[in-house]
Amino acid sequence: MSYTGLSHEQRAIMLKAAGAADIDNLFSDIPKEIQTDCISGLPEPLSEIEIEKEMNLIGLNNTEYRTIFTGGGAYNHYIPAVVDEISARSEFYTSYTPYQPEVSQGTLAAIFEFQTMISSLTGLDITNASMYDGATSLAEAVMMGIRTNGRRKVLVSRGVHPNYRQVLKTYAWAGDFDIVEIPLEKGLTDFEKTRGLIDDHTSSIIIQSPNFLGNIEDTKSFSKITGNSETILITAVVEAMSLGLLKGPGELGASIVCGEIQSFGNPLNFGGPYAGYISAKKDFLRKMPGRLAGQTLDSSGNRAFALTLQTREQHIRREKATSNICTNQGLIALRTAVYLSLIGVKLSSLAQLNHNTASYLKNKLTATGIKSVHDNTPFFNEFVIKPRDINRYIFEFRKRGINPGIEIGRWYDDYNGCLLVCATEMISQSDVDEYCDILKEASL
Repeated sequence: MSYTGLSHEQRAIMLKAAGAADIDNLFSDIPKEIQTDCISGLPEPLSEIEIEKEMNLIGLNNTEYRTIFTGGGAYNHYIPAVVDEISARSEFYTSYTPYQPEVSQGTLAAIFEFQTMISSLTGLDITNASMYDGATSLAEAVMMGIRTNGRRKVLVSRGVHPNYRQVLKTYAWAGDFDIVEIPLEKGLTDFEKTRGLIDDHTSSIIIQSPNFLGNIEDTKSFSKITGNSETILITAVVEAMSLGLLKGPGELGASIVCGEIQSFGNPLNFGGPYAGYISAKKDFLRKMPGRLAGQTLDSSGNRAFALTLQTREQHIRREKATSNICTNQGLIALRTAVYLSLIGVKLSSLAQLNHNTASYLKNKLTATGIKSVHDNTPFFNEFVIKPRDINRYIFEFRKRGINPGIEIGRWYDDYNGCLLVCATEMISQSDVDEYCDILKEASL
């Protein structure tokens, strides 16, 4: 999409309408000591032709892989053409919150269906109308827990996505609560260490399943140690496709489930925009951040939709709102609703295909001498391997146009030299065979 800048005349008209003499006057309320010169060091303006040429040159630095074996929070799933077709319609093509129900019935209906489908998958009573992304949905879920029980100690597994944990630390700094990380034992959250860390100050325990290493956590066991206390079990599901095969965390005892919906109809797209979600038991209804679309009847007795319980929101309660930075990613949630309505009950078959493909890859790798680090641990569609020489391993695959996985040593010292490998339905049997043939060919 092309960018069209403002002319000097247009700027003058806007400044006049705002009652400002010039740009400096417009921003005069900002103290001088915190103002920054955001244009210093920038090159001179370019014409549209020059900008296009410059951007095309920059684009040549991008690497395009023909086959992708990466996951780690962003998953390469197939997107049916109708998802793009419907979501690109002008009636839907906005991410803005539909505050005016009289002109937003289509969008509100789609959001309501989104909430219903995600609740069905997570096994919980209510779901909000999406969040910014998975990381902020986790942080907001933690804040929801703190608002509920008033405690300020949060236990978070090291199996939770490293980026999510980093966002949570930012919230902790600003929200004045303490984070204690739970160590891993053989690729899973250490259950006994968790039990020992719980006390009367613990607001919530956070696990991710499947976790960042691809392993499936025993959610039911963790729910037993929180069941009769005020401590809340929060389960993050980052690879939403797993919900088609595994029991919803709500059915296993989690009180809050949050995560990312990128897998359902949204492209990788250089990391966004994505959308998160929060599902919870109905007890958390008035503590939940974000929007909720509700169903009612109009004066003629027909189904109608509107945002409900809006006293939780900042456009009504300002600083008393449940959150002042969350919003619904309407367009991304719409794509998810369209995707799930198309896939329907076949989601379980699609999720099974993901697991079968990853299992086939794991078995083939074992046959070539590269074993999974957590060989006997249940997993979904990704797992950790340790090549003999990770740098050469990655180099040999990338020069053949294949991204072989994600190096995870930068996040986990105890996994230096390890690779997180993922296989979705976009990976064929021949892709797996080629992967293993390269191992032999390059003597890896």
